[in-house]
Amino acid sequence: MVAQERDVESFNWLHQRIHPDLQQLGDSDVADVIVMHREGASEDAGRLMARRNSIAMRGHMKSVGVSVARLTRSEIERLASDPDVAYIAPDQEVRAFAVDKGPESVGAYAAYSQGWTGSGIGVAVIDSGLSYQNCDWAQSLTSGCAAPRYAAQVSFVNNLNGSYSAPDDGQDAYGHGTHVASIIGGIGLYSTSFANQYSIYPTYWIHGVAPGVKVFSMRVLKADGTGTDSSVIAAINYAIANKSQYNIRIINLSLGRPVTVSYTKDPLCQAVEKAWKAGIVVVVAAGNFGRNNSSGNQGYGTITAPGNDPYVITVGAVNTFASTDRTKHRVASYSSKGPTAIDHIVKPDLVAPGNNIYATQCKECALTASYPANAIPDTDYATVSGTAKSTYYLRLSGTSMATPVVAGAVALMLQKDSTLTPDQVKARLMKTASKTNFPASYSAVDAATNTSYTVYHDAFTIGAGELDITAALANTDKVSTSLTAASPAVTYNSTTKTVNLVSGSTLVWGTTIVWGTTVVWGTTVMSGNTIVWGTTLVWGTNTNSASSVIWGTGTAIASTGSALVSESSSAVLNGDK
Repeated sequence: MVAQERDVESFNWLHQRIHPDLQQLGDSDVADVIVMHREGASEDAGRLMARRNSIAMRGHMKSVGVSVARLTRSEIERLASDPDVAYIAPDQEVRAFAVDKGPESVGAYAAYSQGWTGSGIGVAVIDSGLSYQNCDWAQSLTSGCAAPRYAAQVSFVNNLNGSYSAPDDGQDAYGHGTHVASIIGGIGLYSTSFANQYSIYPTYWIHGVAPGVKVFSMRVLKADGTGTDSSVIAAINYAIANKSQYNIRIINLSLGRPVTVSYTKDPLCQAVEKAWKAGIVVVVAAGNFGRNNSSGNQGYGTITAPGNDPYVITVGAVNTFASTDRTKHRVASYSSKGPTAIDHIVKPDLVAPGNNIYATQCKECALTASYPANAIPDTDYATVSGTAKSTYYLRLSGTSMATPVVAGAVALMLQKDSTLTPDQVKARLMKTASKTNFPASYSAVDAATNTSYTVYHDAFTIGAGELDITAALANTDKVSTSLTAASPAVTYNSTTKTVNLVSGSTLVWGTTIVWGTTVVWGTTVMSGNTIVWGTTLVWGTNTNSASSVIWGTGTAIASTGSALVSESSSAVLNGDK
């Protein structure tokens, strides 16, 4: 009997190291897996565990402590008992998330006029690649296309070590990465008078938030906009390993997938944490599931991974309604809302313009070819002589577009003060975010279907508020390097139906007057340590099923096998009215 109890205990301990999906494999099934090394394991841990267990590995990523392999169920169980293994997870699929003249509405163009361009700062754009077929990566408006500002083009699609060799050399085939990179650092050459040879005389200059940054294109998404965890992790590993050589200070991740386990066991989340702790600011899209009410949760609890990790800066999307007046800005209906599934972390951290954003298009890419209606008419930004038409700019919507706006803002901050740590950058952005312009709620309208959605501007929708680049650059507060700006968790009291913030002694939030909770999130979204609004709607007496989804232990994104389903596609292409 004692032996039987010991066997049960051993079985339970072993399966705590294996993702639930992998535990469902049949005896003859095989799966692509990601093996997380235990904290403190040697750099050779992956090679050693492979040899000890007679298992072939596809590759090892030493900077993030991860190995990848294709294994049978018995091999997975054997490997899980290895002392250097922390957790084994499936290699899941990630997808891209796809502003109406948005960057200038949060101070980007004003910063440019003052000389802040992000010059010298390296930004790793981990996405679908970067198009060579335009000059938006030129050094300046007068330099022409020579000596572009993309410092490297590396692909991790079907190559975990990265490759510079054609044809899979980082060239964009989908179109999403080019658009994202342009929002961060495009120079807008063909929307200016320097494009006289195309008979274009501009009235609106489309350029990125930080048109002086060095762009590092790390391709992880295929021509259909899909990729895998292992490719993304390989790119993150590359960024960490080459951080010092190329001054890579920022990673932009405008992609994600559903949350399936705690961030503490998710290899994608643990990889972004490694980058963060290595001194790289990681900016991640919140997801486009704010309209998802499949579980009666009204879009709450739909933040995608790795945006559910407490360390990274998770960004939701704002509809500016074509105005630089903040009082007219509202959170887009499709922007995913917190708290995060399983761990109940307060997300997003802040919001930024992400609806109908204008940026460079990849003329030869699938996204552009499939949706020609999203090309920006010349009349939107120029007076055209004759019948000439520009094919250089495209509009897309989504948290994918809001994320690079924040990444660009981070580049400006680091140009001004290169000593800032990722935690100091995040805390400063959240403290200075605009908190007073959002009403308690409003009715958003889907541009494609005219369906209306009620959006409540609580802390799980707007985070700390809307990005304010001017205020962030003016702020000089620095939190202690002994504190972390990791987003806090919340607890739910089913009796009082209130949600309370959990702040620890090592967190920035609530530890001092400067970084108190009312300063960071504001009185409009919090009352003391209690989240307000939304509570009676999502976890009130009439929403018991939604309550169990949000505050349970499983994923809150129901029936979504990937991050880009039909409703998200509509959001990306059409946005809100």
